Amino acid sequence: MHIAVLMFALMTVVNSAWAEGQPAGKPVKLVVLGDSLSAGLGLPAQEAFPAKLQKALQAKGIAIDMTNAGVSGDTSSGGRDRLDWSVPDGTDGVIVELGANDALRGIDPDLTRTALSDIVQRLKARKIPVMLCGMQSPPNYGADYAARFNSIYPDLAKKFDVPLYPFFLDGVAADARLNQADGIHPTAAGVDIIVGKIVPMVEAFIGTISEQRR
Repeated sequence: MHIAVLMFALMTVVNSAWAEGQPAGKPVKLVVLGDSLSAGLGLPAQEAFPAKLQKALQAKGIAIDMTNAGVSGDTSSGGRDRLDWSVPDGTDGVIVELGANDALRGIDPDLTRTALSDIVQRLKARKIPVMLCGMQSPPNYGADYAARFNSIYPDLAKKFDVPLYPFFLDGVAADARLNQADGIHPTAAGVDIIVGKIVPMVEAFIGTISEQRR
């Protein structure tokens, strides 16, 4: 009888862990595939987006193993070229934050669209869930370029049925108080705002990953 009660208690704990959205004791392994915005250019490693996102999730009781695969200066094509070694086997999910350098350099949006499509398709082929972070074109290339570029992210999210955080720099872009001297890269305070805004979507993303683990 005591054994039965003990087994019931154990099963309750295990089921509770699953209900929390992840297996007991097994952290979700996420990779942030990005450029300098997520790599943390100009900031100490612990102030970069992946580190602060991990800390925010852990504060909510979510076991997480976050890898910063951000490379400063990377375009979407660069991210695609290093995809296989940046996202190792055993990765549970990838947050893709790429495209800012494409827009800054005026790269043909069709090339950006193709590169991001390839990234999502290749990750899906490996059965690794993807979350896209959208980017917006600066105004200096004109309305036509902006329309072509800005439509990439919602179009791909719909096409491949992946979650989209509409604009990675939401609440931070163009605010001098939240950006470094270059006016492009967030300060530590800016990263805090990005993390605070994106956490709910990342939580939902992790929940989807955990459902697929069952």
